[in-house]
Amino acid sequence: MIGIFLSFAFIVVLFVYKGIKIVPQQQAWIVEKLGRFDRKLEPGLQYLIPFIDKVAYRHSLKEYAHDIQEQTAITRDNVSLIIDGVIYLRIIDPVQASYGVSDPIFAVTQLAQTTMRSEIGKLTLDQSFEEREALNTNIVNAINDAAQTWGVQCMRYEIKNINPPASVLKAMETQVAAERKKRAEILESEGSRQAKINIAEAEKRQVELASEAAKIDQINRAEGEAAAILSVAEANAQGIAMVAQAILQEGGKEAVSLKVAEQYVASFGKIAKESTTILLPANAGDAGSMVAQALGVFDAIRHQKGGSNTAL
Repeated sequence: MIGIFLSFAFIVVLFVYKGIKIVPQQQAWIVEKLGRFDRKLEPGLQYLIPFIDKVAYRHSLKEYAHDIQEQTAITRDNVSLIIDGVIYLRIIDPVQASYGVSDPIFAVTQLAQTTMRSEIGKLTLDQSFEEREALNTNIVNAINDAAQTWGVQCMRYEIKNINPPASVLKAMETQVAAERKKRAEILESEGSRQAKINIAEAEKRQVELASEAAKIDQINRAEGEAAAILSVAEANAQGIAMVAQAILQEGGKEAVSLKVAEQYVASFGKIAKESTTILLPANAGDAGSMVAQALGVFDAIRHQKGGSNTAL
């Protein structure tokens, strides 16, 4: 009896051990019944029939990354490049990932390598550096189109390194140095050009300001001269008016005669000082006759003016 009981207990424990399964979160297990696909186990406690049901495949539904090994690719302009990358994958259909391909991860990585070589062959060397983002996108689209029946989705692809040959790298460095030198010379020439323009504009502005200052100076001088002439004319007019008024007073005629005689004598004295040749009238020694003649002219002008006023 004890042997039978122990045998029965062993069978029960074996059934429990083989039949009860706990599936972790973010995993999917594929169960086969007698070698044929039966069902997919979801996370949690699951029951199997020992020796009939079998967990054939276990898949993680998490996103994970795989390195793409270095490989040689030739660009459209016949330059050999050594390229590597990293691919991010996620299993979206565990059943297709189990029966659509023997090793989905290996298949996708190989497809990524071939696709990367194909895409690099469509680009030139310069484009392969400049259009890295577009290159990554094209590789992802090509992988997803080919892996639809594998139950695997490529989330993204990133090229890590693009290494050209040493000779090409040296030529690129020389080209970069030449471009930098060219930009420096262009900037220097632009600076020199701008400096000359600034100097020319400053000189032009200086000439304009100088001409405006000269114009203002001439205007001020003209206004000053006009004011001076006007002042002199007004002073002469006032002087003449005062002389005329003084002549009309008592003794005015005698004062005029004395003034004329003084000016006559002074004029001859000045001529004698300034020149060695003197032209004299016939009666130069008769100052009285000269004064009489001047007074006669003065009286004639005065009588003529008085007659005109009377006629008016």
